[in-house]
Amino acid sequence: MATVACDPGQGGRAVARRTGDEPSFVLHRYDWSESSLILEVFSRHHGRIALVAKGAKRPSSSFRPVLLPLQPLRLSFGGDAEIRTLKGAEWVGGQVMPTGDALLSGYYLNELLLRLLARDDPHPRLFDAYRTAVQVLSSEHGEALQPALRAFELLLLREIGLLPALDVQTTTLEGLRPNDRYALVPEGGIVAAGADQERGSLTGAQWAALQRAVDDPAPFTTTLRACAELPELKPQLRQLLHYHCGVSTLRTRQLMLDLQSL
Repeated sequence: MATVACDPGQGGRAVARRTGDEPSFVLHRYDWSESSLILEVFSRHHGRIALVAKGAKRPSSSFRPVLLPLQPLRLSFGGDAEIRTLKGAEWVGGQVMPTGDALLSGYYLNELLLRLLARDDPHPRLFDAYRTAVQVLSSEHGEALQPALRAFELLLLREIGLLPALDVQTTTLEGLRPNDRYALVPEGGIVAAGADQERGSLTGAQWAALQRAVDDPAPFTTTLRACAELPELKPQLRQLLHYHCGVSTLRTRQLMLDLQSL
């Protein structure tokens, strides 16, 4: 809940804001001084925001054991500046920290949010999808890892307006033929697959099923199920994400490759 304080001397103009009990996740943290941190946070009602956690690096700080990535938190913060001040942090609990490939996958999701979300732009539906994705990463069901990543990628792209309609050809708006194959390309959207795209393409029926999934009232669960049998989707979404992130390889992706090479 957010509260606004007014200064009578300024004609009742709002001069400070205080938000409490805000569902949030820490995406990244930076050293700010010898004792403090700057946090990049994904919150449900305020979107991606920056907070300064004063004294968080001190051994006696109550923030120190709480401000961890991939853990559900409830945060209180205040201020009107670009970087607000963290006032309180509570661990919600209910899930363990992911490990191994799941941990790296969680950092990958965080990197996508940092690169693609504008500050102070709320996306509550995307927040709910992220929270569910992190729960999947924290579980012991390794077979759901890749479908969970694909589901979140699709919902992220749709939420920020970068995913074309998946049940029509983008340039002509012509419906997809169920048995024909189509590819998702960064500058063209859904197009008929050429000879060099057949291997990584999907049928019209598969694309249409994905569109129904992302439109479902419970989109993450439905989209995860739809992605479970579609390994061809991974390179197409990766190409689209790299295009919009402006990079050839994301940092977390490169880290995964480096670790695999060892």
